[in-house]
Amino acid sequence: MSDDVLIVGAGPTGLTLAIELARRGVEVRIVDAAPVPHRESRGKGLQPRTLEVLEDVGGTERALATGTTRLPFRKYFDGAHVNDTDPFADALPTPDAPYERGMLIGQWQVEEILRERLAELGVGVRLGTEVTGFEQDADGVTAVLADGERVRAGYLVGCDGGRSQVRKAMGVRFDGTTEETQSMVVGDVGAEGIGRDVWHQWFTSDGGGVALCPIPGTDSFQFQASPELDANGEPSPPSLESFQRIFDRHARVPGITLTNPTWLSIWRVNVRMVDRMRVGRVLLAGDAAHVHPIAGGLGMNTGIQDAYNLGWKLALAATGQAGPGLLDTYEEERLPVAAWTLGVSTDLYARVLEAVKEPGTGVEAAAPPPMGTGYPWSSLAGPADDTLGSVGDPTVLRPGDRAPDAPCLDASGDPVRLFQVYADPRFTLLGFGAEVADAVGKLAAGHDGLLQAFTVDGGTSGAVADLHDHEGHARRAYGVTDPALVLVRPDNHIALLTRDPAEVTAYLARIATFTPKE
Repeated sequence: MSDDVLIVGAGPTGLTLAIELARRGVEVRIVDAAPVPHRESRGKGLQPRTLEVLEDVGGTERALATGTTRLPFRKYFDGAHVNDTDPFADALPTPDAPYERGMLIGQWQVEEILRERLAELGVGVRLGTEVTGFEQDADGVTAVLADGERVRAGYLVGCDGGRSQVRKAMGVRFDGTTEETQSMVVGDVGAEGIGRDVWHQWFTSDGGGVALCPIPGTDSFQFQASPELDANGEPSPPSLESFQRIFDRHARVPGITLTNPTWLSIWRVNVRMVDRMRVGRVLLAGDAAHVHPIAGGLGMNTGIQDAYNLGWKLALAATGQAGPGLLDTYEEERLPVAAWTLGVSTDLYARVLEAVKEPGTGVEAAAPPPMGTGYPWSSLAGPADDTLGSVGDPTVLRPGDRAPDAPCLDASGDPVRLFQVYADPRFTLLGFGAEVADAVGKLAAGHDGLLQAFTVDGGTSGAVADLHDHEGHARRAYGVTDPALVLVRPDNHIALLTRDPAEVTAYLARIATFTPKE
């Protein structure tokens, strides 16, 4: 017996992908070489777009109950308190963007939430299972495990981190640099006597520094600092004793003892990415495809968004509902994002190194720009109908953009958000105005397994509609006027804006036999 998809690696990327496949009825197996799940904070931040993704897969409510969205930065310089800042203090949610700021949460906590969600879908992680190689043919992939077992699947996805065995076996390039002279020690430690209501950052005039970030829901802080150097100028191995010496030297807070180390590590600056994310039936996602500086906290977010982009496409390809060429759009859309991430995180890291030298600035000065805003260059972005909005107006959406949220009322008059509507794993069609109601119904009936469809009235027309845009937020967010058809992809990006039902039919027919645009 073979699975539709074998996922190698059960971090945030692999788990998100497994959920996306399982909720679409795909037979998926996910394995990880670790004998037990780790409990390390590692990547500790979720960006607003990632919270939207996790809402769609069923994890944001649990994340909000675990993490925190409000943690000011407290900076000290040469032992003296300089300032407390919150760069997002004035940020407020809007009807089209419900998550106005990111979240602080340990990576192990995110993985625990995702494992729970995956278990609800009937899939568990097979731990202590290392994939050492694979062979692929026209019909599938045979993975070889460390114990000699051979596992057959239609597709294999390597989500196994920066040292990915899957990537090495694929033979793709992993271009970039490793800066041996730039490193950082990180770990999870206890620190009694230090407040947990701020992210502490101590810097000194000699260019040194140490930071303690409280991990919500735990007694631990994530410790970050430049390493101690040995007699040869090489970084000393991380240890609790070394962490204590670094803390005492830079924080200059007497009487604080670091305790209970649950994770001690050293990190070097790597800036690398693959030249390809797919070779036949084998694909890469997350750190297996791209690694970069930790500044900005983009790593876990990029991996989760890789998986979200790939999941629906791989499900359609694995179940025969789409042409295999649809998988080419994964690399087409995500490889440029990986390149952007490498560039942004490298720039942010350089800004952090400069910021620590100035008493009036801090790590918060290196907040990352938003990610996940769209794929306007993609061959999946259908033609835009310029009559639906103001030509050249940047506030009007175009195909490929992120699909906004909006509060509406359902047919019974109960509140419902568009993001709740989009949680269905199919494409979603919104038909604005009574004039397109008949077309919406016919399109839904003709593409039942691929499409869900809703009529949207203006709240005053009196027409019977599936959704009522009672405050006009949906129209404003989507920049359309009646009549209009908005087709939204399963990963909540705009596929098509049109008035012509035939264009919706043609778009969905192209998915079924997909070949990339020339």
